[in-house]
Amino acid sequence: MNRKFFFFDIDGTLTIKETGQIVPSALIAIDKLKANGHFVAIATGRAAYKAIPMLDVCHIDHMVCNGGAGIVINKQLVENKPLEKEKAVLICKEAEALGYGVLIAFENSIKVAYRNDLFRQQVGERHEPTIYEYTDKAFEDFEAIYKIYISIPKEKEHELTTKNLLGHMRFHEDYLMYQHDIKDLGIKRILELCDGKDEDVVVFGDDTNDFAMFKDKWFKVAMGNACEALKEKADFVTKKNSENGILYACKKNKWI
Repeated sequence: MNRKFFFFDIDGTLTIKETGQIVPSALIAIDKLKANGHFVAIATGRAAYKAIPMLDVCHIDHMVCNGGAGIVINKQLVENKPLEKEKAVLICKEAEALGYGVLIAFENSIKVAYRNDLFRQQVGERHEPTIYEYTDKAFEDFEAIYKIYISIPKEKEHELTTKNLLGHMRFHEDYLMYQHDIKDLGIKRILELCDGKDEDVVVFGDDTNDFAMFKDKWFKVAMGNACEALKEKADFVTKKNSENGILYACKKNKWI
């Protein structure tokens, strides 16, 4: 059997979104894939600091994280690129000028910086553990910007003329989040580092943030609980993750 390179999204694929718990049968599939000599990795939008603890939970050693800009090999973070700074600064400046709160993830940690408290006044706390650090530093003076959170309502997004300068999404309805959306480039980078080939790549996903890795050149598996748009792009639609979808797909396609 040819060695395959498997990449699994976390939320809604390896884990149940509502509980955050990994599906037990997914671990069985991962262990069997590794025993058969396949390369197994995570592909997630999560920041590196938040995603790396999932490696042990998932019995996996390699990962594409930070939306594709972070690369982990053998549990070591070897690359982690920030957002394109000039564009990030323009977005932050316009959002603040429009009267919306802005939070900046300026390092690979739980910390975010804020110049005023508008974000929490307008939408409350972020929907994940956060340490807030006040700063009077100008946006352009940050050494790096990894993620941006803006408390702009969805119906007001049209006011932000710089909105499309960088990849963005609403993982939570309360605020707009800017992060890398280049999982495909992260996968390509791992192939370069680990001598992989496009024809051997298999990706598993469930939501719109997985579009980037649903490329024609790779074998694409959509979970049964995936959004319809992703299912339409898939080469194989498996059962829901809660119904042992990963294990089912691996057996059905004779990878284990």
